[in-house]
Amino acid sequence: MNILIPALAAALLFSFAGAWAHEDARHPSKGGVAGEVVEKPFGRSADPKRATRTIKVDMRDTMRFSPARLTVKRGETVRFVVTNSGKTMHEMVLGTMHELKDHAELMRRFPGMEHDEPYMAHVRPGRTETLAWQFTKAGEFFYGCLIPGHFEAGMVGKIVVR
Repeated sequence: MNILIPALAAALLFSFAGAWAHEDARHPSKGGVAGEVVEKPFGRSADPKRATRTIKVDMRDTMRFSPARLTVKRGETVRFVVTNSGKTMHEMVLGTMHELKDHAELMRRFPGMEHDEPYMAHVRPGRTETLAWQFTKAGEFFYGCLIPGHFEAGMVGKIVVR
């Protein structure tokens, strides 16, 4: 029994090892099973081809997004074209403020974390990535760069869904 608990802990740790390697490589699958819809409190994943609107977002080494505030209609499907104008890795992660803060804390504890979710765009310097999202609920939601130190430096924007 004394060896069982450490063995289970090790097995659990290694089962998540792939999720903790945050690299510069493009993340092709965007959330696992192709075509799978991911539901979150701020909406759901969408097919970029079905977007009713395209919004360009620029990320800069000044730790700011441009634009820093967006307004969308409830039910609207948005294709985000996310460009990294800086010289360091940046990402755009959609979520509630609570989710972003929790995830930022995880990123601080595990800076090599890799994630491949449809509400995230990881963008190498000088590159552009696309993500599509349908905003199904009204309210205030956010987007942030959760690379350690970036979110804390103010790299966060607001999305108002009416």
